[in-house]
Amino acid sequence: MRTENIEGGNGHGTGEENVDRDQSRFCGKLDNIERSASVVTGNSRESIYCLSVIGQVEGHYILPEGQKSTKYEQLIPLLVSVEEDEKTDGLLVILNTMGGDVEAGLALAELIASMSKPTITLVLGGGHSIGVPLAVAGKRSFIVPSATMTVHPVRINGTVIGAPQTYKSFRDMQARITRFVSSHSRISEDKLNELMMRPDQIANDIGTVLEGQEAVSIGIIDEVGGLEQALACLRRMINQK
Repeated sequence: MRTENIEGGNGHGTGEENVDRDQSRFCGKLDNIERSASVVTGNSRESIYCLSVIGQVEGHYILPEGQKSTKYEQLIPLLVSVEEDEKTDGLLVILNTMGGDVEAGLALAELIASMSKPTITLVLGGGHSIGVPLAVAGKRSFIVPSATMTVHPVRINGTVIGAPQTYKSFRDMQARITRFVSSHSRISEDKLNELMMRPDQIANDIGTVLEGQEAVSIGIIDEVGGLEQALACLRRMINQK
């Protein structure tokens, strides 16, 4: 009986065919990771989509070569497909970003926050600047102890028209970010504004750098934890749903 099964009597193919199939599936995952920095993984219980936000969030302007970037025009349809895919049970977003385009990052954060499927965010390395709204966009957020998050006001490079309307636009944009972060975490708008305007911590800028436990204690992130804790929480949310 065992010999017949190995030779394909049960319809599952030979050992070599199974190895080829596994290698093909693995290569397909690698190709998907290279194209979109994401992969679908799962087991007999659930299917989880893992998405990474690495480097700078690239928005309306293309970043120079040699810089790691996450292109928001690729992530938007990808997130829509995750939401609509009946075979995908939940989303895990892993962040190691220095920030980037403010409007693009906030757009992605709003999209993640509006998803009906269970979503977990995990900050590894850094979740700086516009990475803060992305980090709190999930239904539950985690950060590893060694990660850091930089909270600072909206900034811009290049030519700026020195008019009252320009500064009002800055204030309005900052207010939208502050409201989003405070409404998706436990930190108040006043406390967040206080952290952003601190002049004594960053040598050439204003703002605050928070380590993992500090980000949790202050109310921006929900829990200190790594991959095991994030996946366990996501599985609980999937089972409850």
